[in-house]
Amino acid sequence: MRFAVIEKGGQRGLAVPDGAGWRGVTSGDKLYPGDLETLIARGGDALRRAYDALAGAPPLAAGSFKFLPPIGKPPKIICVGLNYADHTKESPYEQPSYPTLFPRFASSLIGHGAAIVRPRVSEQLDYEGEMVAIIGKGGRHIAKDKALDHVAGWSIFNEASIRDYQFKSPQWTVGKNFDATGAFGPSFVSADEVPAGGKGLKLETRLNGVTVQSASTSDMLFDVATQIATISEAITLEPNDVIVTGTPAGVGFARKPPLFMKAGDVCEVEIEGLGILRNPIVDE
Repeated sequence: MRFAVIEKGGQRGLAVPDGAGWRGVTSGDKLYPGDLETLIARGGDALRRAYDALAGAPPLAAGSFKFLPPIGKPPKIICVGLNYADHTKESPYEQPSYPTLFPRFASSLIGHGAAIVRPRVSEQLDYEGEMVAIIGKGGRHIAKDKALDHVAGWSIFNEASIRDYQFKSPQWTVGKNFDATGAFGPSFVSADEVPAGGKGLKLETRLNGVTVQSASTSDMLFDVATQIATISEAITLEPNDVIVTGTPAGVGFARKPPLFMKAGDVCEVEIEGLGILRNPIVDE
């Protein structure tokens, strides 16, 4: 099952694919099954019932709606840095033996098709294609062998980073949280449609049609089960928490000369089985 969170006529809605496009309704419609966050938190067969109901919704005309982030206000967004060895080698850091965790905030999120904004204070807007795990069942001290039972589904992230601000201090938070730099979507794909742990999926980032990152999600140093177990040693995970699982090599700041995104560019992140997240770039 896959769902898109949409906005149409000023109202939030929920849609499912029908092969040719999307079918869906907004919150004022009698077919509306509730927002995706509520369905995920409810668990059980709530997602299946919603999917079946939306399969009978009217088709949505192309251009009549916009995509929103699948989870608009996650309780937590936890990012994992330096999680592909090839990316660490191109960075100014040594490979850590413990996952490098840092936060993102919901104020940075945008959906598929929305513009990533290069801020007026920097020209170092970089791309980072990443797979996202969305938590369905919370908990603390989650055992690694049970960790994937806590994943409700998967999505795609472009963790656009403002590199000069990221490297201003040992903590990366500011450079990772500029407004309108966290592209997320286009859809939520339920865990039953994805290989266990999201392993073995091809991840590719393209800038203006040119491939700049290409890897397998199996190349992660700390797999998703390890990430969940490690995070939950310290932090209670909650339904709709978002884990952004790391990016492979090929980022712009490591290239010679550097390759940063600018107004007029289009960046796409494609992950096998999850879709394509596409965003234009504009200046603030």
